[in-house]
Amino acid sequence: MPDVWAAAPLANGDVLSLHTRFTDRSATVMDDLDRALVIGSVSVVFGGCALGVLIGGQLSRRLRKAATAAGKVAQGNTEVRVRDAMRRVVPDATDELARAVDAMTDALQERLEAERRVTADIAHELRTPVTGLLTAAELLPPGRPTELVRDRAQAMRTLVEDVLEVARLDSAAERAELQEIALGEFVGRRVALFDPDAVVRVVHESWVNTDPRRLERILVNLLGNAAKHGRAPFEVTVEGRVVRVRDHGPGFPEALLKEGPSRFRTGSSDRAGRGHGLGLTIAAGQARVLGARLTFRNAHRDGGAIAVLWLPEHAPTTTGSFPVVRLPDAGTHP
Repeated sequence: MPDVWAAAPLANGDVLSLHTRFTDRSATVMDDLDRALVIGSVSVVFGGCALGVLIGGQLSRRLRKAATAAGKVAQGNTEVRVRDAMRRVVPDATDELARAVDAMTDALQERLEAERRVTADIAHELRTPVTGLLTAAELLPPGRPTELVRDRAQAMRTLVEDVLEVARLDSAAERAELQEIALGEFVGRRVALFDPDAVVRVVHESWVNTDPRRLERILVNLLGNAAKHGRAPFEVTVEGRVVRVRDHGPGFPEALLKEGPSRFRTGSSDRAGRGHGLGLTIAAGQARVLGARLTFRNAHRDGGAIAVLWLPEHAPTTTGSFPVVRLPDAGTHP
């Protein structure tokens, strides 16, 4: 049983002391107090940890959403806003990050739009004089110099038309004019017209609802890129809704595989000086209009570049959206 000692000095120099023993009730009170302090301390520690984990988890989820939205912006989707993705009612410190990223996205979108307008304006201004130059070249007398002038004038006209097409695709105003076609037969006929020596294999025929003109543009650009930068034989394979175009050249450069096609960039040194990087850029833009996916990779075994076009199961509507598929009601059987 615990003892209690108390002492105090007196005026005459003596010391007054007191010694007593706790009763059973006092000892019980002290034990209860010790137990309450221990339980309270443990509860505060675990409660604080749980609250920290909850707050940290919410903050982590918000930051992951912000990172996902920023990744979409980096991929070119400048319509995404981080604050909308985070969906926070009560503002906190992460709102400053969201506002900064959204401000950067707005500035990037304005700059891209300004560059697109400048590019389109320049191409429009060049269109008339280039057409006149090509017409004048046709009036020159026959000869090697005339052929060179006509060839360069035609190349300049093609470049101007490609730049205008890129500007239209960047504006996101293009819409697909849909038509149902047999994909294998369509690809076979278009490839034969462009390159009769190309090998076309239809593994599985399928009917697709797509824009034939844009699909032909994609095929011609992929084959043109293969003919310009790759080596024969050129192979086109149709399997269901998937179209593969392959050559046996040096393959795509690493920059294109990592970042995708970019205008006026041809990639590696062995492709320098041939082309302007617009063919694959236009093909990728037309694929987006069709709601399709265009991927690029290199063949590891035999070498060569492989471009794969994945046509969607549901083609985009005339408004640029995709049709909504109505699912069966619960309890019903198709």
